[in-house]
Amino acid sequence: MSKRDIIQLSEFDITQKIIESLSNVCTRSVLFSVKNESKDVTQIANELKISLSTVYKTLSTLEDLALAEIDRYVISLEGKKIKLYRSRIGKVEITLDDLEPTLILHPNDYNSKISN
Repeated sequence: MSKRDIIQLSEFDITQKIIESLSNVCTRSVLFSVKNESKDVTQIANELKISLSTVYKTLSTLEDLALAEIDRYVISLEGKKIKLYRSRIGKVEITLDDLEPTLILHPNDYNSKISN
């Protein structure tokens, strides 16, 4: 096997990190919970029946990997600023060719659904 240069290694590493992250059922559930509708952490936790801390940690990972983002902020009745998250991807394709993974991320068309 030939030695990878830094750019190839870094591309492989991020692809590998995304694939590993998406292999987790909790991560996929959180990501696709916010695919069609922006939600706050409490909404996600209640919907998926998982702890707030798990949702916060998962969203942090998804943001680091650029798979989710803060869509907007709302102000609660108590005056607190609340983040609403949304998925940046709508579909994921992972293929394996000669033991090298190929990852194709399709953008979330959530914004086009809102404007129609």
